[in-house]
This record gives sequence, structure tokens and C-alpha cells, in this order.
Amino acid sequence: MVHLAWLIQPGRTESITHRVNVAGTERLLHAAVDAGVPTLLYASSVGAYSAGPKDRLVDESWPTDGTRTSFYSRHKVAVERLLDRLERNRTEMRVVRMRPGLIFKAQAATEIRRLFAGPFLPRSLLRPGLIPFVPDVPRLRFQAVHSLDVGDAYRRALVSDARGPFNLVADPPIGAVELAEILKARPVKLSARMLRAAAAATFALRLQPSEPGWLDMALTVPLLDSSRARSELGWKPRHTATDAVTELIEAMRRGIDDETPPLARQTTGPVRIRELLTGIGGRP
Repeated sequence: MVHLAWLIQPGRTESITHRVNVAGTERLLHAAVDAGVPTLLYASSVGAYSAGPKDRLVDESWPTDGTRTSFYSRHKVAVERLLDRLERNRTEMRVVRMRPGLIFKAQAATEIRRLFAGPFLPRSLLRPGLIPFVPDVPRLRFQAVHSLDVGDAYRRALVSDARGPFNLVADPPIGAVELAEILKARPVKLSARMLRAAAAATFALRLQPSEPGWLDMALTVPLLDSSRARSELGWKPRHTATDAVTELIEAMRRGIDDETPPLARQTTGPVRIRELLTGIGGRP
């Protein structure tokens, strides 16, 4: 069983996302046990990790207590605890937890813009050179990985006898310098407090759908070491993190999507009207 299901929105009604992400996963685990499923591969996240360093890499033994102010992180942590219990009680089941950084691909561009940026982001603004600056905030560094490389890691884990957690990230870590180079912009130093206030204000005004806990999580999660996946699964990402981010930004500018409902641009409706009708993060 490969468990990929997760609800990102609504970010304004946590009871709905908790019912799907945590309670839904718990029901799924019970069903897997009842059916005698021999292997469970679960899509966890860097968001499950506790606050950690941005100047060195940590392995899978880093604590998974998450970021308290992020509902996404709290849910990922809750599922990690469910899996802890499953592993203790059902040693015959092989449980694998993938903990990737941010996963990008061109075909997910419309969905990612819809889920995290909202309907008011002009596609044309994403052309390199049009955004004048990017925020240079202490600890605002993240890791990315291409979805094709994540899929390869999942395949390798499924056909192996691997157990436990695996970090999945590509080099290099992305910070203000790397983003500025991709967007042909310049880094401008900002405080984390100022950026968080802007995120909270735009969310409260329904200008964008990402609740400020996402920023808190980005500022706190550590940089990950994916050596275990490389050594035990023979995994090696074919795309750099810079490639993945560049591909996503260009695809967002071009409005690229895919045929499946979560990725399709039809989900947004004409002139993004369906996004507006959700209350911009108020409904799935």
C-alpha cells in the first residue's frame, strides 16, 4: 500500500484537514492491518521534523515533533505517531516513511499556485527580471526535489526490503541567493517578524490561501541529509533542487497543468472564479 493522500486546503478550517489527514490515515492503517498488507509506504514530509539547523544536515534520527504553529506540521507529526504505534504492534508489516523536501514538477504548477499563492498572483510577474527583489530572511532556506526523483525513490523502496524513514532532497539548499539568481532579482534583507506579519495580514485579508504557519515551518525545519536513501536504496536525484524550482516557476508563468482533477487548470474556473468562490483557502 502506497499512501499519498493529503489535504492541504482549507487552511482556515483545521477540523476538515485533520479529519482527512489524521483520522483518515488512522482508518487506512486499520484497514491495512485487517487486509494483511505486507508493506506500507507513507508520504511523510520534512514538515514532521522539529526545529533544527540551517548550517548543517541532519539525518532521519532528528526528532519529529514538528512546528506547533503549523497545522500541516501538526498533522504530519500525528501520523508519524500512528506509524510508531503500528511498527511496535505489527512487526510483520514493513513500514517505510518518505520524508522529502518540497516536491516540484512542471505539471503541478497550476495546483501549487492555486494552493499556496492564490488567484491574485499574475502569471506574467513570474518572468525572470520582473520581480525586483526576494526577501533575504535569516533561516529562510529550504530543500527541493523533483517529483520524478521522488517517484524513483518510492519504486526503489517498494522493491527492496527497506524499512523506516528516508530523507529525500536534492542539492543545493535554496536560499535568497539562489532564488535571486533564478528570478534575476536582488536579495533584500528582511526580518522574520516582518515577513510573518505580512503573511498573516494577507491571509487574514483573504489575499492568499497560505496560513502563516507555513512560513513558521519553513523557518524552523532543519536541512536534511539524504545519505540513507542514497546508500540503502541506491537513490540519486537526476535533477538539482535549482532545476526543480526553475522548472516550477517557468511552468507557473506558462500556466502548465495536467489532466488529473487536482492538477488541471479547469479546477480554477474561468478567470480563477472557482478559487475566489472557495474563500481563498476557506474550502477544499
